[in-house]
Amino acid sequence: MSTPPGSAHTSHTSREIASQPDCWRMAAASVTDHQDVLPRLGERVAVVGCGTSWFMALAYAELRERAGQGETDSFAASRFPAGRRYDRIVALTRSGTTTEVLDLLARLRGQAPVTAVTADAGTPVADVADGVIELAYADEKSVVQTRFATTTFVLLRAHLESGGPLPRGVRTIAQAAADAERAVAAPLPEVMCAAEQITFLGDGWAYGLALEAGLKMREAAGAWTEAYPAMEYRHGPISIARPGRGTWVFGPAPHGLADDVARTGVAYVAESGDAAGDLDPLSDLVRAQRLAVHLAGARGLDPDRPRALSRSVVLAGAHA
Repeated sequence: MSTPPGSAHTSHTSREIASQPDCWRMAAASVTDHQDVLPRLGERVAVVGCGTSWFMALAYAELRERAGQGETDSFAASRFPAGRRYDRIVALTRSGTTTEVLDLLARLRGQAPVTAVTADAGTPVADVADGVIELAYADEKSVVQTRFATTTFVLLRAHLESGGPLPRGVRTIAQAAADAERAVAAPLPEVMCAAEQITFLGDGWAYGLALEAGLKMREAAGAWTEAYPAMEYRHGPISIARPGRGTWVFGPAPHGLADDVARTGVAYVAESGDAAGDLDPLSDLVRAQRLAVHLAGARGLDPDRPRALSRSVVLAGAHA
């Protein structure tokens, strides 16, 4: 498979990014196979993970509540509130070996049904979960998560879609996958390729995606990025906006934001502001992933093996 247009580095990461539309369609088609362990309508649910998985949990929790399918909270596994009760816990963990996730699920055993979504059902997470959803086809060779995280989110989003109408303006998975194909092929925003710093913004469920875009840039390219809820940008963060830097908005931008950003001279990318056109926010994340790989290559870095990172955080001396 050739490197996607706009990527400067041939890597596992770039190939995994390009495979996302197919992975998303597979996940959507498999929803009926997992109905018994996915959150039921009206359940009070907590979704947990670490790093990228936590950001996907944030996006899903916001979307599920907006869809009216039940109260949903999201937590970094290390920050789960002691004593709070839920009808179901959903744990997102690509490796199935992350210490914080395993320790948390062991403590919660017997309090509520636990569903784990992982790339490998033969890992320790299966021992502390009541149900396991394995997305082996979305697993990755790269340390940097791309397709596993988005495919997990698509599975959860498709389940919401099957349970009733999604909030106004939220596209179907079929539409999002078609948008992702465009995002894989479209030229990268030139202004962001040249930016010395990028701030990612998102409203509602797109805020989790903004956080994830910033993380991908830091992990793969060692870039200076920040991420905020879109309405919070004008409450301080806009002070660093200036020519030579960038602001990228996932989903619809709040009223007046474009004008406020324009006055700073910062480069601006929003929902339908460049050659890629109007994209689902998750599909727009695909472009940010590609940008991270492109910048890594331009800086002589290997996006598959970021400095000081490993595929799973396993803490010495910790126990479940």
